[in-house]
Amino acid sequence: MAKARTAYVCNECGAEFSKWQGQCTECNAWNSLSEIVLESAAAAKAPASRRAGWAGKIDPPKITALKDVEQTEHRRVSTGIGEFDRVLGGGLVEGAVVLVGGDPGIGKSTLLLQAVARMAAVLPVLYVTGEESLAQVAGRAHRLELPLDGVNALAETGVESILQHASKAGPRLIVADSVQTLWTESLTAAPGSVSQVRESAARLVRFAKETGTAVFLVGHVTKEGGIAGPRVLEHMVDAVLYFEGESGSRFRLLRAFKNRFGAVNELGVFAMGDKGLKEVSNPSAIFLSGGSTHQPGSCVMVTREGTRPLLVEVQALVDASPLSNPRRVAVGLEQNRLAMLLAVLHRHGGVLVGDQDVFVNVVGGIRVQETAADLPVLLAVLSSLQDRPLAEKTIAFGEVGLSGEIRPVPNGEDRLREAATHGFKRAIVPKANAPKGGSVKGMEVIAVERLSEAIDAA
Repeated sequence: MAKARTAYVCNECGAEFSKWQGQCTECNAWNSLSEIVLESAAAAKAPASRRAGWAGKIDPPKITALKDVEQTEHRRVSTGIGEFDRVLGGGLVEGAVVLVGGDPGIGKSTLLLQAVARMAAVLPVLYVTGEESLAQVAGRAHRLELPLDGVNALAETGVESILQHASKAGPRLIVADSVQTLWTESLTAAPGSVSQVRESAARLVRFAKETGTAVFLVGHVTKEGGIAGPRVLEHMVDAVLYFEGESGSRFRLLRAFKNRFGAVNELGVFAMGDKGLKEVSNPSAIFLSGGSTHQPGSCVMVTREGTRPLLVEVQALVDASPLSNPRRVAVGLEQNRLAMLLAVLHRHGGVLVGDQDVFVNVVGGIRVQETAADLPVLLAVLSSLQDRPLAEKTIAFGEVGLSGEIRPVPNGEDRLREAATHGFKRAIVPKANAPKGGSVKGMEVIAVERLSEAIDAA
């Protein structure tokens, strides 16, 4: 009797091993290996063509020169939601598989249901729900006042049944909510296990590539913030989108961490309301609308998310510490980089905060991952320490080096123009980012090379 072939896969990095071991030797994670079934006993006895999932004769691959490969432009379909299209790279591509992850209740199903209701007017869609009943899905759609003409739904978790219905109905878009509830008959593991999630997603990806049907997969998020299931799941799909948002805040951020058809780190901003998610076309105004930025410990910076410049406020609070080891707390920034910047401020700016607690926060729940925040952070810390606000309508950006130099950041002139459109009159920027063809209209640009120069200008 044929035996099932199994392996052990790391949930953190996706590395495969022939036997179980306590630590993954690739990423050094402990107790992260899970058993998966590579091939069931029934599949092992099946013909090779059937095990591969293809019908008919398989044409052998051949080597082709890249210069001879015919280039075809990707046909995109708008989701009807501008911010969603921005994150996808301009719309949904035929045959693309998109994985959408986020915390429970953040709005993943709501966003996809809104997109499906709008796209049903131009192409046939199929909404597959594995966690809710059809009555619950329809009730949410009516509550959001969405048009349901042309929207077909299916309450099913078996992948074979889903693909059979999809082959008959012929949809051009399938939403699977969620991938952790799917299971396939070829495996005996429970739904939600690593092997079931991997094999179910693989079959949906294969169906999407063979038929040109676009697929949205909804994924749960673990307590560490990553999508539940094997890490290889993120390598199988064409795009990985994460929903982010602070608890209690009505704003939601949709960020692309992987996109084969567009820019990564692209950001879409939404506001959650009674009628679902509404797109925010001018997020800079939203992030700066919480109060006056002309306060001690506040500095406005221009960050760049994908192709979009955003104005965000960096706040700092410096206070005498009662502890022997003063605290360094950063929200929305990397904490280790904050400690490094404070050391540079002492060494090259002559400002000592070693006996002070330093708290830094990026307003609005956004996370800044680029080095352009270095200079605004130090100016905000200095402003809080001296209890003196920066000059009104001032923005800053720039990377601070360990030797105290102010390094340039990409797209400096685009950042200055974005700040000028929001009424800012003064900018402290790296010398290499100063406008080459003249100053920005209505803005005084102060170009600096050293941290000491930036402190004097501020």
